[in-house]
Amino acid sequence: MVIKVFLASSSGSTAIKKKQQDVVGFLEALKVDYTQLDIACNEENRMWMRQNVPEEKKPANGIPLPPQIFNEEGYCGDYDTFFDAKEDNSVYAFLGLPPPPGSKEAEQADKAHIVENGNHADENLDDSIVPEEERNGDAHVEEEQAEEADEEGGEGGEEEEAEEEAADGEAADEETAGDEAPAEAEEEAVEETDEVTEDTQAQAEEEEQEEEDLQSEEEEELRQLEEEDEAEVQEEEEEDLEETQEEEAE
Repeated sequence: MVIKVFLASSSGSTAIKKKQQDVVGFLEALKVDYTQLDIACNEENRMWMRQNVPEEKKPANGIPLPPQIFNEEGYCGDYDTFFDAKEDNSVYAFLGLPPPPGSKEAEQADKAHIVENGNHADENLDDSIVPEEERNGDAHVEEEQAEEADEEGGEGGEEEEAEEEAADGEAADEETAGDEAPAEAEEEAVEETDEVTEDTQAQAEEEEQEEEDLQSEEEEELRQLEEEDEAEVQEEEEEDLEETQEEEAE
């Protein structure tokens, strides 16, 4: 399988150049075999790229910009999807390649496989059955002691009941204190979440503005490419017309 990266070697857009360098540099760092296909100097490469990018993946104007990445004839994605895969340590899955042993992506795949299969504890269900006597523990002994205490009566039984009531009161106080502590922690967590949400919103607005600037720059680059193509076609037509007139004159 050959990874194809469609690039524009003569692009005047700084943003496009940066994206192309990022993709190529990362593939070289991973030692992934790939082929660069120039759409600026090769009209066939440009037409093939435009025709094979899925319609739902094309921008609003219908003309995809480089870099675009393919695995043979299969479409992998553009720079944005490549960047997301890089952040998630899933570049090999993005490229449709098996991750090499020992890589982070391979370790994540192994963990996901283990979680998916789970631990089948039901297989040893029969072995986990515990006799009723063992499950109840010393319940029978406590019942016998309680019966003896009732029969004997006296101060000993009353003292035990008083101790049990005191122990129950202390346990209730501890549970109440335990409930108050999580409530305070929850309030602090809510405050921290609000702060994080504000920071995230501000960051999202900045990224959106950068994306709009980048889109404008890419549209300008595309417009320049289209104008260059039209100028070349017009020049060729004028040359053909001059040759035809010269032949007619002769």
